[in-house]
Amino acid sequence: MNHGLGPKRVSIFVDGANMFYTQKKGLGWFFDPAKLLKVLLSHDELTDAYWYMGVKHPPDPRDENFVRFLSYAGYAVRKKDLKTIYDIESGEKTQKANLDVEIVMDMFNTIENYDKAILLSGDGDFERALELLRSRGKQICVVSTQNWIAAELRMAIGSHFIDLQDLREQIERTDRPPSEGRGLDSAAYPG
Repeated sequence: MNHGLGPKRVSIFVDGANMFYTQKKGLGWFFDPAKLLKVLLSHDELTDAYWYMGVKHPPDPRDENFVRFLSYAGYAVRKKDLKTIYDIESGEKTQKANLDVEIVMDMFNTIENYDKAILLSGDGDFERALELLRSRGKQICVVSTQNWIAAELRMAIGSHFIDLQDLREQIERTDRPPSEGRGLDSAAYPG
């Protein structure tokens, strides 16, 4: 473990669905995943960066383009097919691909690779996993927004929180408005 003041080995875990909805409904703007990596690392050493997302089956070409973009930006992409869930009472259907287990498995299977884990999610389901990582001497940081982070997750991490709103000038997508096309604001995020 890195106890010195030098660069830390950092692994980044992005809950794609959570980040999509955080950006779309919580922020109203979208971040550039490549810019985000650079800002989060600053002077630290990236050991792994994972992006977890649900994908349509058969694959949508726009989703495939997004996966290629993420890979080029430096992320290992973990995908799962979206499942359609029917609500019998309302008759509504939604698509979902929950990847929380995959995120936690990667956090623990790669635990020797990093000193600091950065989780991009506001999902309270990660509370226990982060507590266990901290008990194993890992520094933990969560990136989300004030209004889109579960209270129990916020309490588990204390002051190790980065609000996306504070990074807006450095990470916002500037190539097109979020309402145009699918790109980063696509259904590729659900996962």
